[in-house]
Amino acid sequence: MSTAPGSAPALSVLDLVPVRTGQTSAQAVTASLGLAARADELGFRRYWFAEHHNMPAVASTTPPVLIAAAAARTSRIRVGSGGVMLPNHSPLVVAEQFAALEALAPGRIDLGIGRAPGSDPVITQLLRQSGTTSDVDRFPDHISDIMGLVAAEGATVRFTSGGTYDVHATPSATTVPEVWLLGSSDYSAQLAASFGLPYVFANHFSGEGLERALELYRTQFRPTEANPAPRTFLTVNVLASPTAEEAEARSLPYQRMMARMRTNMPLAANETVEAALEGAADFDGLAQSIMASARSKWFVGTGSSVAGQLRDFATRWDVDEVMVSPIAGAYEDEPMDAATGRLQTLELIAAAL
Repeated sequence: MSTAPGSAPALSVLDLVPVRTGQTSAQAVTASLGLAARADELGFRRYWFAEHHNMPAVASTTPPVLIAAAAARTSRIRVGSGGVMLPNHSPLVVAEQFAALEALAPGRIDLGIGRAPGSDPVITQLLRQSGTTSDVDRFPDHISDIMGLVAAEGATVRFTSGGTYDVHATPSATTVPEVWLLGSSDYSAQLAASFGLPYVFANHFSGEGLERALELYRTQFRPTEANPAPRTFLTVNVLASPTAEEAEARSLPYQRMMARMRTNMPLAANETVEAALEGAADFDGLAQSIMASARSKWFVGTGSSVAGQLRDFATRWDVDEVMVSPIAGAYEDEPMDAATGRLQTLELIAAAL
């Protein structure tokens, strides 16, 4: 679906459940669930949790658990995964989890599936100790398995020796979670097109390859009954504050986190804005260059300026929805169990659009 020039796209939220210095996991999760409830009130279309492991600044390790909690605290917004990193899990377990979620919140569950590990090689090895589940080459087969398992008719296992065995993710499904394929490469775009699935390009990572991925997806899309035409939206990092100066200051903790990741520096919980400002002279030229490059791809400013960028972005790429990852850092005196800067970001953008 396209967006008319200047019109407002629908907005959704991607949440990594960020953890700041001094904050507990319980406080970070409480803050994110409060943000999900407010996004529901503000009219956002969907709220997705990412899957990342063993990261000091990220608490979104188990999307299904967070989705269940968010679904219980909301009434309208779609909730889902952005995404489940499928090679880390058994397709049957994923199907059962999301069939159960669909039963908890019928018509509101999205199953976003990705192929990346979501962590470092050590954690990836620990996650993938279940034999063929970790076979990345079987990723397309596992997607097919999940789609069959969550359907009301279930899936059929055919034995090489003859005979069949019926398998259902849940005993009596009346609705199914909506499956989305996620990625940041030509491969993911072409796979989504071949399955006739909706597709999300992970533009918030770097944005490289976006134009080609969308072209491949749209031109190679194979219509299905559920999806007669290609459906896609894009992700972007955003930050809105009452003033441009505050927005830039709140972006610094995330800029510095990106520099640490890209230069293999030790990772830590997100700095406060004050700590990030005080440490400005600590980083060398390479780190500063990485920070500047990351910042150039983000939408940072006042609510009206960011809303304008989102409109232009949606029009340029012909999408009617944009999923925002709110990257606002926190000041030291802000409550640990609330996402003050991220909440402000969503409220200001929603009001401006």
